Amino acid sequence: MIEARGLTKDYGDKRAVDGLTFSVRPGVVTGFLGPNGSGKSTTMRLILGLDAPTAGDVTVNGKHYRDHAAPLHEVGALLEARSVHTGRSAYNHLLALAGTHGIPRRRVDELIDLVGLREVAKQRAGKFSLGMGQRLGIAAALLGDPATVMLDEPVNGLDPEGIHWMRSLLKGLATEGRTVFVSSHLMSEMSLTADHLIVIGRGRKIADTSTSEFLAAASGNIVRVRSPQAAELQRLLAGPDVTAAALEPGHLEVRGLTAAQIGDAAAEHGLRLHELTPQQASLEEAFMNLTREDIEYKAAELEAEDAVA
Repeated sequence: MIEARGLTKDYGDKRAVDGLTFSVRPGVVTGFLGPNGSGKSTTMRLILGLDAPTAGDVTVNGKHYRDHAAPLHEVGALLEARSVHTGRSAYNHLLALAGTHGIPRRRVDELIDLVGLREVAKQRAGKFSLGMGQRLGIAAALLGDPATVMLDEPVNGLDPEGIHWMRSLLKGLATEGRTVFVSSHLMSEMSLTADHLIVIGRGRKIADTSTSEFLAAASGNIVRVRSPQAAELQRLLAGPDVTAAALEPGHLEVRGLTAAQIGDAAAEHGLRLHELTPQQASLEEAFMNLTREDIEYKAAELEAEDAVA
């Protein structure tokens, strides 16, 4: 488990992380989202003790990272996949890490096979593609069979098969009861992988909720209805907290009621339904709407388009 309380980090007069308080629980995949410059990487560095906080505190499995006698067995982390000795083979890189914690050679063999690097295990890591480097970094993170796994952009450079494999791996680790904390810019993948989301902007927490609740809030409880008796249904559903707008003949967009409530009302009054579809925002749409005011780096041409609009 990762617990942050009032975590703050200043670099000179710039506040990179601003009073973050959150818990990352075991048994679920927790996605860590935020625009570029929001403080995600700094937060992960603070968790690992690579930077000291200006204020606040953060622990992993009840201790500061530096206080764990065998940190590889407690926390497996991938922050920068290219942080390897480029002259070593993938196998020897993992073997050297294993030697620092008394991890047996057979565990290195297991990880080489798990991440799919068996055919290139003897090649120098410096010649690896981005995707191969990611796989090696993930193998290093899992080497100590850690209770907590923390990965920064783990699908970066992976092909579609690799992305699918990573999704299954993360879910499998969570199912085993581990704490899984992962950042990514690939929103479509996070929507399929993460059970819980922590979203930050300009160093501050702006959401800490389940993925389903995050999407439901962004979707606004909208249901698309198709019925040959749409006009009658529109009059039936109208109320002080409900709007039923006619999109086109036979089609309604209803706000303020669930699909089940609409279906029950239609059945009670003998009205036929041909479609009853809750409308859900994508994670990308929800994320963009939530963080619109917290984007630090915005392309000039997009600003120009906004001005025209």
